[in-house]
Amino acid sequence: VQLVESGGGLVQAGGSLRLSCAASGLTFSTYAMAWFRQAPGKEPEFVAGISRTGTSTYFGNSVKGRFAISRDNAENMVYLQMNSLEPEDTAVYFCAADGTYSGTYYIRRSSDDYDYRGQGTQVTVSS
Repeated sequence: VQLVESGGGLVQAGGSLRLSCAASGLTFSTYAMAWFRQAPGKEPEFVAGISRTGTSTYFGNSVKGRFAISRDNAENMVYLQMNSLEPEDTAVYFCAADGTYSGTYYIRRSSDDYDYRGQGTQVTVSS
């Protein structure tokens, strides 16, 4: 199984980025997906999650109203659209796959509970 993130970079505060996660080696449509981020010296933080079918989405309090998550099961991709970025959003962002819960009514918010995770992509927001 591989999860490969892309789309990170350096952006000014107020700007936008779109992260992508390409999944392979798993039956993608049977996994709920999530994005986490980890800043230096901190624990991973839940950013957003999406159910297997994409009908349910979840967001961390710090990104509600600014970020959106979507998936394309035909292409085995999950996306994170990040708008109105703030310096506090600076972190390594990684995607993760959970084969236990569908995500329709509940999504796990600890990255330790996920079956697979990618290596991450760096997002840096300058003030």
